[in-house]
Amino acid sequence: MPRGFGSFATVGTPRAITWVMGMMLVLGALFSAAAHADDVLPVPALSGRVVDQTSTLTDAQRQALDRKLAAFEQEAGPQIVVLMVPTTAPEDIAAYAQRVGDSWKLGRREVGDGLLIVVAKQDRRINIQTAKALEGAVPDLAARQIIERDITPAFRAGDYAGGLNRAVDALQARIRGEHLPAPAPRGHGVSKSSGGGFGFGGAAALFFIAVPLAGAFLTSLFGRKLGSLATGGGAGALSWLASGSVLLGVGAGIGSLLLVGLLGIGAARSRGFSGSSSSLYRRSAHRSGVFVPPIIWGGGGGGGSSWGGGGDGGGFSSGGGGDFGGGGASGDW
Repeated sequence: MPRGFGSFATVGTPRAITWVMGMMLVLGALFSAAAHADDVLPVPALSGRVVDQTSTLTDAQRQALDRKLAAFEQEAGPQIVVLMVPTTAPEDIAAYAQRVGDSWKLGRREVGDGLLIVVAKQDRRINIQTAKALEGAVPDLAARQIIERDITPAFRAGDYAGGLNRAVDALQARIRGEHLPAPAPRGHGVSKSSGGGFGFGGAAALFFIAVPLAGAFLTSLFGRKLGSLATGGGAGALSWLASGSVLLGVGAGIGSLLLVGLLGIGAARSRGFSGSSSSLYRRSAHRSGVFVPPIIWGGGGGGGSSWGGGGDGGGFSSGGGGDFGGGGASGDW
């Protein structure tokens, strides 16, 4: 029997029952969140500055709009992205747009200057969502006026490309007057990102490094049972927020709970938190029969990449920045 099961071998004891009940509460909350997530659309992958899931724009129209947005980003810095989806149901378009903006992290990390235009074609709804740094340049009233003046008439006439181009021109004109920081020279940007999550490397780092370290700290403070529950809940919540996927959050929460609570990886021996957390992690993992390579901290990474990588100088990448606090406006046609 693995060492981690030692204190829970006697299922009938009050302490074991309390621990199992706590685990069931955490798992129930995670599964409830997953069930709710099934009711909303997943955040699409950020594949470019124009993401058309409705096939409304021709290739030439999409490429021309993409070039306009890319040129503005190189000139002024802010990132503007257009997303066209069939519907946002059952969510309101504003809630959906804010969720996408938060997940995609548009705009430069140090500035937070992202802007998202969402078109729900079947719903006949439009939303302009601004990150906080652009709320002064594009206040809610201005966003509504751009929708009513530039987008709605063109969309009613079936001219989707024309409406989007006129709206982008108006938005860019307003942003140019905001005197935002100049963009970094090309070659110092961020690495490519799908925008919807932190990928395999981030998940592996969370599961095999961050979780045992957090487990060592939390179990030293709260004991094995409460510490493992806190670790599982925290890992699930962070994975959900970082990836935009509640199912991934549920998996991370359950895995972390089992890793720390049952297998004992990362769990501190006692409530005294002595020594470095990395030492606790390696000792706990060794007791559980798991090989753990040395953890190397720090190091000289290059550049100012928002995602910690040194971009390849080409292609589209998220800036890793904007905090979408609900600024903007919605309209229809």
